[in-house]
This record gives sequence, structure tokens and C-alpha cells, in this order.
Amino acid sequence: MLIDAAELSGNLQRSDWVVFDCRHDLVDTSRGERLYREGHIPGAHFAPVETALSGAKTGKNGRHPLPAAEAFAAFLARHGVTEKTMIVAYDDAGGLYAARLWWMARWIGHERVALLDGGWTKWIADGRAVTTEVPEAVAAQPLAVREHAAWVWSAEDVLRQIDDAAFALIDARAGERYRGEVEPMDPVAGHIPGALNRFYKANLKADLTFRPREELRRELSELIGVRAPERVGHSCGSGITACAAIFAMEYAGLAGSKLYAGSWSEWVADPARPVAKGTH
Repeated sequence: MLIDAAELSGNLQRSDWVVFDCRHDLVDTSRGERLYREGHIPGAHFAPVETALSGAKTGKNGRHPLPAAEAFAAFLARHGVTEKTMIVAYDDAGGLYAARLWWMARWIGHERVALLDGGWTKWIADGRAVTTEVPEAVAAQPLAVREHAAWVWSAEDVLRQIDDAAFALIDARAGERYRGEVEPMDPVAGHIPGALNRFYKANLKADLTFRPREELRRELSELIGVRAPERVGHSCGSGITACAAIFAMEYAGLAGSKLYAGSWSEWVADPARPVAKGTH
């Protein structure tokens, strides 16, 4: 589920490996594609977060709702992904965006998918090959979809469990957003009542590679306490960063936690839903 630059470099010529560049900026949404065209890992296709990794917005379902599973499967197939393909995703933000593609691939039933540890940042630091050539997308046969619908929690699922001690929701946003001190993206500041906070960057080293899994397992186990991972959900601003938090849980051996896909941006779209501020 996590590969390093040397392993990817040694497999770039393989026809059964497909690489996706997921670089993005939540404010400057065209930045990712600009960076891709300025230079990317040889053979990598661009995966636009706002379209390929998100669905239609209604004003009530958050800033990055999930697309239909079939639509995402079609995107993968258009870029040559078959059931036997090894998918590798990368970005320049410690897996923040690449983990969305990783999670979505597994959500539709494609298990052969990994993140590039350290992403573009580590690739460049290692002095590895870069190109501006955009590869031709050779479409494959349609991918079979085996959607894991139970991996996704709705706002109603969260609201129903909010007072259950066996349930935990982990908010992956920065502490100041969680506490409601600032809110640069959404109209209401704060967090879902009862949510725990662990900023996604707590899972990373300074070079944006992942910390040792035994360290992550210890810290995440302390965070969730006696709760089963299956009763743990993840949220953020819009369901992107939460996928990076799920990746860290899975990498640490704490498998089965869920995604509240709408996250904070969906939650506050309904003023009837409760909001908390501060550290609790």
C-alpha cells in the first residue's frame, strides 16, 4: 500500500502499472494540472480532484462529494486500468490528495493500489526522472465495480452515533480549524460535537514520508482507545484529507475505519446540525 521512489522507478516501464498525479490546491484548483504540465513522473496521468475524484455538488452534499462508483471506474478504465493493474498515486502534499484516489480505488473493489511514499517531493529530492510529455491514454475494458457501500458514512450515520461511547469520529483538519478559531474554507467554524482531532500531518515526517507504522499504531490506538476500528470514522473539510487519515490507520494495521464523505462542509450546510468549538 506504500511504495518508495526506487520501487516505482524500477517499474515505470511495466504495462500493468499505471501512475496518477493527484497534485491539487483546494483554493487554486487549476494549480495541480499546471504543475503536471510543467513536469511529472514519466508515464503519469493527471487525476483532477475536482472532477475525477469528486461528484456533482448540490450545495448540501459538501465541497467534494464522492462521484458514482461507476463514473470513477470509467475514469480508471479510460487510462488503461484493468483488474490486474497496479495503480500508484502521488501528490506533493504527503498523500493528502493521492490518498483520495487510493481510497476510491479500494472503495470500488480495486485492491492493487499504493501511494508513493513522499510523493513528488521525495521523487525530486532523489533526483529521479521527470518529463513534460503527456502519455497517451489507452482505454481498457470497463472495470467491474464491487462497491463497498458500508465504507461510507452519511451525516445521518454520524448524527445517530454521536452520543455512542463505542463510536469515534476523527477530524483530520488542523487544530485551529477544529477548535473553530479560523475557518478559511467553509461558512461556519468549529467541529462535529464529540469529534477527536488529529491533523493528518501528524502521520508524516518532515520530508512528507510516512512515519514508522509501529509509531502510528501506538498513537492511533491511544487515540481511539477501546473502540474497534470499524466503529471509527474520519472527517475533514470535504472528505479529501480524511482519506489520508484512513490510509494511516490501514498502514498502522488498524483496518476497517470509515469515511464521512461529506465531512464538515456537508455538516454545516444544514443549520439544524449541532456544532462545537474548543477542544471538546
